[in-house]
Amino acid sequence: MNKQHILAIIPARGGSKRIPRKNIKILAGKPLISYTIKAAQKSKYLNRIVVSTEDREIASIARRYGAEVIMRPKSLAIDAASTIAVLQHAVSYLEQTEKYFSDIIVILQPTSPLRNSGDIDSAICKLIDENGDSAETFCLVKEHPASMFQIKKGRAFPINKHDLAKRAQDLPKLYRENGAVYAVRRDLLMKTGTVYGKKHIPVIMPAERSIDIDEELDFRIAELLMKETKSQHQTFTARTRFYERKNEKQD
Repeated sequence: MNKQHILAIIPARGGSKRIPRKNIKILAGKPLISYTIKAAQKSKYLNRIVVSTEDREIASIARRYGAEVIMRPKSLAIDAASTIAVLQHAVSYLEQTEKYFSDIIVILQPTSPLRNSGDIDSAICKLIDENGDSAETFCLVKEHPASMFQIKKGRAFPINKHDLAKRAQDLPKLYRENGAVYAVRRDLLMKTGTVYGKKHIPVIMPAERSIDIDEELDFRIAELLMKETKSQHQTFTARTRFYERKNEKQD
């Protein structure tokens, strides 16, 4: 891979309607945002990791976990503020104050705590290797639209009568954005105000790492998955040590 200046931006405002203080709510013993910072730190290709926030508590926690912080204006922390404007502010701030120019911007939402460094690096590599304008993570849709209904005036109507009777294996595979990783060329973001280029590269992630924290139920599911992963890791480690000791005794 050619040398690239790759900047990770983690947008994390203090306000949240469904879950108060969501970005720093404790998940499995740690603030939600910490998992994204940790995954970014383990990436092979990210050069800088910054958190964009207007909230001093979020800023303090982000610094504690090793991220840089850019304090955004309050006007970019309201519900009506666009994510694009937040990203452009962070990029412009670094360019104007530090003369730091990046080639690729990677957007990492704090609400994807199960995304790992491999997912981040896959998006970066695909973007560069396939000479894309942008890249994004997706996961397979389990509930196919062909099986869905609308409810009008107390009656249920299939969205697509033709496809409703088809077997699941006869329907085309569909994917949804999982919000975990976006990678975009700097000029596309800054000059056209989008993270979706004409050559938009998909990166497929498994469902178990595609949890996007939006409500309390998502928190509970994420915690269960984390506990399961931790348990599997501990079991694997214990077995590995057992066989290592066994082999040492035989030697």
